[in-house]
Amino acid sequence: MNKWTYLAAAAATVVTTAAVAADLPRSNYYAPAPVAPLVHNWTGPYAGVNLGYQWGETTNNATDPSGVAGGVQIGYNWQQNQFVYGVETDLQISGAEDTFAPWKFENPWFGTLRGRVGYAFNKFLVYGTGGLAYGNVRGTVAGLDESHTHLGWTIGLGTEVALNKAWSAKVEYLYVDLANSSYSVTGTKNGLESNLLRFGVNYHF
Repeated sequence: MNKWTYLAAAAATVVTTAAVAADLPRSNYYAPAPVAPLVHNWTGPYAGVNLGYQWGETTNNATDPSGVAGGVQIGYNWQQNQFVYGVETDLQISGAEDTFAPWKFENPWFGTLRGRVGYAFNKFLVYGTGGLAYGNVRGTVAGLDESHTHLGWTIGLGTEVALNKAWSAKVEYLYVDLANSSYSVTGTKNGLESNLLRFGVNYHF
């Protein structure tokens, strides 16, 4: 067999191999796109302070107490994927008061115990919140004072942003309903329905 016969045989082998390869099914496998890792994890305990403004109205009375309110909060978050849920409690000192002669009503302090459910966009968290509310309401008529500790409920929403691994800042709105209680000085049942807009910072342990 001469060299031309060898060359012809080699060429035929190459052509045959290419034809067989062309007939094989092609794979449709594509590597999955990389998943971006979460930048911030909200799980864990935290504590902080807040400051805001409270405004509302006394039920069955013409007064509309309002004023600056501030306090402290503590809580705990759990995170599953991008869903964040937790519990928070806070205690507020309030300057909310109003006088409409001969009545004066004020809300020296109040607190809440709430659940929180939210969705995290990495360092940004949006959430809804609601639960128990309690607080002191004081009524004054012609120099006679009477105060009661009221129970009620609260609901609201907020957003929080992680400044770094330890600190976050938030803005939050709450509607707080302190249910009616009987007051001798007014001769009727009074309570307080109020709105609270506040800003705060938290330290995450």
